[in-house]
Amino acid sequence: MEVFLCRHKIVFCAKRESNHLQVIGRGVYLKRTYVRAKVVRELEFEKKVEILTRGAKYDVSCSSSGVDRKGKKGQLGSAAAPGICHSFTPDGRCVSLLKILMSNNCDYNCAYCVNRTSNDGERATFTPEELVRLTMDFYRRNYIEGLFLSSAVCNNADYTMERMIAVVKLLREREGFNGYIHLKGIPGTSEELLHQAGRFADRMSMNLELPTKKSLKLLAPQKSTQQITAPMHYLKNKIEETKTLQQQYRKAPSFVPAGQTTQMMIGATNDTDYNIMMVSEGMYQAYQMKRVYYSAYIPVVKENSLLPTVVEAPLLREHRLYQADWLLRFYGFKAKELLSEQHQQLDLEMDPKCFWALQHLNLFPVEVNKAHISFLLRIPGIGPVSAQRIVKGRRYGKLNYDALKKMGVVLKRAKYFILCDGKFYGGSSVTPETIRTKLVLEDPTMKKMNPNQLRMDTTFPEVFMHV
Repeated sequence: MEVFLCRHKIVFCAKRESNHLQVIGRGVYLKRTYVRAKVVRELEFEKKVEILTRGAKYDVSCSSSGVDRKGKKGQLGSAAAPGICHSFTPDGRCVSLLKILMSNNCDYNCAYCVNRTSNDGERATFTPEELVRLTMDFYRRNYIEGLFLSSAVCNNADYTMERMIAVVKLLREREGFNGYIHLKGIPGTSEELLHQAGRFADRMSMNLELPTKKSLKLLAPQKSTQQITAPMHYLKNKIEETKTLQQQYRKAPSFVPAGQTTQMMIGATNDTDYNIMMVSEGMYQAYQMKRVYYSAYIPVVKENSLLPTVVEAPLLREHRLYQADWLLRFYGFKAKELLSEQHQQLDLEMDPKCFWALQHLNLFPVEVNKAHISFLLRIPGIGPVSAQRIVKGRRYGKLNYDALKKMGVVLKRAKYFILCDGKFYGGSSVTPETIRTKLVLEDPTMKKMNPNQLRMDTTFPEVFMHV
């Protein structure tokens, strides 16, 4: 049964013929043209929103804006540095963005992807005007603070990217939208289109998908590493060029001011944590990535022999990789210090910093009143903020145990690796085994989680019922 609008009245029709509509209940025939009811259009639009927001939930490469842009007269919105996303910022605020696909009608057949062409699921595609309307309506109702726009590959990379650019261009130029926009790049996009996208987007991301060429060829044969890294290289060079221009000319146009990010899936192949960390380190060094994201593979695709059916503690492994990634970015560690070819997996029972310290007990305990800040950062329980406080505080006198506690040092971990004014507070038994046992018991992650229960598809089956 269909609903149509004819002469400003909604009628229910059981049969549609070439020249007329048969109206139920009255025996009336309405000839010639008809217009589909607004009610039906709205229902179809809501269905599109449901399908395409559900399809976008697997992309995790959007946690913060990284750009600080104040509101402008005559324009809508602003972008805050702490981030525009559905998460908590460092100052405790919860921010949100509309995370949606332009289309899930993909021509690619990546084995791990819910939107792959061989998957028998519901398909939908937005027009640029529909997405602009949706974004502006949501923003005016204070539902969102920005937009994360991605898409399946329709026809080819350039065609898909052109449609996404049309959305952000309309938002910026016609609607005067000044809020945060994160645009997902399509592998293989031309440099001309990347340049256009970078003019309107605050941040762009090109997902690496899998850590190695071998894994990518196995699970996503229609993609290549070259197609993914070439746009990364262009964006990196263009961002540097723009920064140089902005130093010379204050009003020089911006280009992806919040930088670029990427994402890797972990657990779908036999790539080790060592491989993943080496790739991440290369991404930061070669392409100046703002962030590398890790997405734990949840084995919800059952019929593909290329994919594992069981993955041990996928979310706990993802968590440990993020901790290791943090050490690369903010603590001065190198990937080969955390892992090696002999030991290629992170310890799931303790964080990577504690594991490194246990492997190098010959360097500890260290006197906090004398240690250089670069080494203070390697002590478990001491972070960048507390390390700075220690360096400033010891200028005025020697620091004791209580002073460290007030500075925010996590002493239940740090006490096994430090001396305070020559005194050791880690107890009489300082063997690696006893310290490890105590650290595992005190690890906040292990207190909250049972690694054997981290299976999202079994814990929350309603979320994955449509996959």
